[in-house]
Amino acid sequence: MREIIFDTETTGLDPRSGHRLVEIGCIELVDRRESGRTFHAYFHPERDMPPEAEAVHGLSIQFLSDKPLFAARADELLEFLGDAPMIAHNAVFDFGFINAELERAGRPALDLARMCCTVQMARKLHPGAKHSLDALCTRYGIDRSHRIKHGALLDAELLAHLYIEMTGGRQIGLGLGAAESAAMAAGLSIRPAAPSRPFREPRAHAATAAELARHAEFVAALNQPLWHDSP
Repeated sequence: MREIIFDTETTGLDPRSGHRLVEIGCIELVDRRESGRTFHAYFHPERDMPPEAEAVHGLSIQFLSDKPLFAARADELLEFLGDAPMIAHNAVFDFGFINAELERAGRPALDLARMCCTVQMARKLHPGAKHSLDALCTRYGIDRSHRIKHGALLDAELLAHLYIEMTGGRQIGLGLGAAESAAMAAGLSIRPAAPSRPFREPRAHAATAAELARHAEFVAALNQPLWHDSP
């Protein structure tokens, strides 16, 4: 069972307004454990970096000036992702930016059916509570003391620990395929298909005459059984 936990950093909130992806961090889970394989990249956004975005992730246009364009590493990213389910915090946001960049690079968009959102999971598990990554890490006792600013790979690492805890710990995935795990993560119930068995005629269960006689003999030996009418 293979899953991808990922996070992105961007120049803003809406790719339709010209904002761009500047960082992506991906962590591979195999059987709900980190395999050690990651994908991490910075990208030149081909535009300025708004001060409010830089304040969140600390990535200046000077830092990104010598980084490749997204298109230069698009195939490498797609190869790493494969066809595995993809888990992100506020996944609609991240999928929107990745698909906008893929379209710009002339690559096929990611299928939204692969998407699993931990914000939606948290709303089901903890209605009315705070659902930010920081708040959920605090709730589940995940150390985030080394998180000074947002960073795609660091946030993906925190999210990997959080995702495992939110879906019941490591044991839940034992023996399950990727489809079942993704369904569990999305909060869906899984009902195994009924096995196909040949029809069998019901067996007769009527007592024989000898069995009825032994039962009557046994009852007659009881001392005033409650189910007998009083004389």
